[in-house]
Amino acid sequence: MDLEAFNGGQPIGIIGNFPYNISSQILFKVYDERHLVTECAGMFQKEVAKRIASPPGNKDYGILSVLLQAYYDIEYLFDVPPSVFIPPPKVDSGVIRLVRNNVVDLGCDEKLFKTVIKLAFNQRRKMLRNGLSSLAKGREHRLFTQRAEQLSVAEFVELTNFLQEQQ
Repeated sequence: MDLEAFNGGQPIGIIGNFPYNISSQILFKVYDERHLVTECAGMFQKEVAKRIASPPGNKDYGILSVLLQAYYDIEYLFDVPPSVFIPPPKVDSGVIRLVRNNVVDLGCDEKLFKTVIKLAFNQRRKMLRNGLSSLAKGREHRLFTQRAEQLSVAEFVELTNFLQEQQ
């Protein structure tokens, strides 16, 4: 859906009980439309909701965690057990809320930022030196000895700026 055309470019909030099989795509759309989406609240499969709200250093922290946490304050609100549905699903659910923060510009090339995050998490159990070798071109950085799940949004920005300088 073209949110700009739908709402005439005005800020929008999104709320729903999202289909679990496309929830990641919905959240990527929220990220892409962050200039319009001021808030998003909804029920997701519990694993997805936990992943989005996970802080750095947590095994659930991933690509969507970093991207969304760069622009949103995220709160995991509560669990929803299968027993409240008829028929009950085979998975637990979780409700999260994303509220747009004041970040307008990360201070880095945002396309490269997204690429760095994706490359870093493609080999999440390896040190960043391995996952980012195609961009690092033999250069060293203090964060290369870390794993992707250990880096904060600010550290991903720092790494993106370092890698951009190397190009």
